[in-house]
Amino acid sequence: MNEMPPRARKEALSRGQKAMRFVRSVADPRAWVHLLKLVNYYNYTHVRPMREMAIGLSPNISPDASFTHPERIMIGNRARIGSRCHIWPGPAGGKIVIGDDVLFGPEVMLSAGTYDYNAGHPVSDQPMIEGDIVIGNDVWLATRAVVLPGTHIGDGAVIAAGAVVKGNVPPFAIMAGAPAKVVGMRNVRPAE
Repeated sequence: MNEMPPRARKEALSRGQKAMRFVRSVADPRAWVHLLKLVNYYNYTHVRPMREMAIGLSPNISPDASFTHPERIMIGNRARIGSRCHIWPGPAGGKIVIGDDVLFGPEVMLSAGTYDYNAGHPVSDQPMIEGDIVIGNDVWLATRAVVLPGTHIGDGAVIAAGAVVKGNVPPFAIMAGAPAKVVGMRNVRPAE
């Protein structure tokens, strides 16, 4: 016999109950400590790196993009880095070079370092393997694209949303999938 699960209704709060909830949340010191943690995180992943990276002319970088080891990141002219992008050149020596007129959609991840997962366990204790990431000019990385260590993306390439890219990407290639494969080529017309 199919028995229906009990039904529940969302509790409706009165104005007084909402006001008390607000007062309790503002008075809770844990919220303020957490706010300080968020400010600290924002400072070391965005504010400080923006002063230390080599950035070309007229960039448009979202205020919630995150960078680590900014001394090993180079961003070209007129680059547009979308919301919640993460750019990590690895822990020791990896570099990330982003060309001119590059467009990153939201939540793009570049990681020039990865764990050597075959070197024993647990994985988090493994040494890192690093490989430079080089992105050519006029490249578009769509939402949630992931670029892995050692990847070189040719000029004019398009990386589809959600694609996972490793290795060499030919100029003007359109890449999609996980792992990403060439699914087409851009037909580029001269600028008018």
